[in-house]
Amino acid sequence: MSIKLIVGLGNPGQQYEMTRHNAGQWFVERLANVEHISLKAEKSYQGLLGRGCINSHDIRLLIPTPFMNLSGQSVQAVANFYKIEPQQILVVHDELDLDPGSARLKKEGGHGGHNGLKSIIQCLGNRKDFIRLRLGIGHPGDKNLVTNYVLSKPSQVDKKLIDQAIDNSLTIFQHLLNDKLELAMNHLHSL
Repeated sequence: MSIKLIVGLGNPGQQYEMTRHNAGQWFVERLANVEHISLKAEKSYQGLLGRGCINSHDIRLLIPTPFMNLSGQSVQAVANFYKIEPQQILVVHDELDLDPGSARLKKEGGHGGHNGLKSIIQCLGNRKDFIRLRLGIGHPGDKNLVTNYVLSKPSQVDKKLIDQAIDNSLTIFQHLLNDKLELAMNHLHSL
């Protein structure tokens, strides 16, 4: 099944805009910019939503605007209205278990403690079969420091590495849209 909805996770508000937790949002903003897709606030979907044709595929881009732990409500509203199955959804999010500069694709799986993924899984009726693009942000080394870490700005070096991971992810995007997940994984994971 090919992808029809791409979701970039982040927290709303200027104070969070440049924080690590918004890496997924940065990806969707970059993709929207590259593909000339405008994102507009849609109250009924609780998010910024855009629609465009990418490599002859009809794609919707979504940045949920509730806080991370409620982002599933936005995903559920869009998926229900446009009749999009969970396996047609790509969720892009920050990943503590990967170093900055790394990006990995994953098909299915749990939430791994990520509140955005937890919310999406719950709101999709405990369906875990959506695809994830995990953008590495690194780990602070102590689980007690995680909340402050994800809600703070990365160093300039780390930000450049995260941006590079986003660029690398965009290079394999055509494979994802053509339902060639294995090929996309092989290319991305070798970068």
